[in-house]
Amino acid sequence: MEQEVVLEAKKRTSKGKEANRKLRKQGYIPAVYYDYQGENILLAIKTSDFLKAFHRAGTSNVIQLDVVDGENKASKSALIWVAEKHPVKDLFVHIDFYGPNLKEEVEMLVPIKIVGKAKGVEKGGVLEVFREELEIKCLPLSIPEYLEIDVTDLDINENLHINEIKFPEGITPIYDENFAVVGVVLPEEETEEEEEGEEAEEDAGE
Repeated sequence: MEQEVVLEAKKRTSKGKEANRKLRKQGYIPAVYYDYQGENILLAIKTSDFLKAFHRAGTSNVIQLDVVDGENKASKSALIWVAEKHPVKDLFVHIDFYGPNLKEEVEMLVPIKIVGKAKGVEKGGVLEVFREELEIKCLPLSIPEYLEIDVTDLDINENLHINEIKFPEGITPIYDENFAVVGVVLPEEETEEEEEGEEAEEDAGE
């Protein structure tokens, strides 16, 4: 991000379903801020302000959270850790903010972005993405908005595995097994024709 996102939040003391329902009717989202040192603050955030901040920062950028308590204001570095949505309606019902230690690495999921056109696709193959997000660890201020994956050299029936991806400096992938992230496969029709041909050959052999 070119400029840090600033979001104002009001400190609240009321909690529970009824209090939260009242806040939402007033145009606020109930929220909580907690950090690595154990601090825990109940908050109320104006819905329109949160939507603007979330649009710019997402869950991967550290924002400046200004906590207002009467005439006092304290600024906190925070990540939008959990943005809970209503199961039916298109609205946010609760937000969790996490204040990380900016000098210690955090672990989180980051979306991937495919760049380039695979040579296998040029030959008629289909690009298939097996993982939409990858788990990484890095310093909070180095969390990328997305991870670029160049698929230019991928041919038909080839996969790009996690250990073959070049990550930016300071970004470490987290994985237990060397899984495929993206690959180029044959079109479904061609695959079915090949299977039918193999079955025909087996029947003829019998």
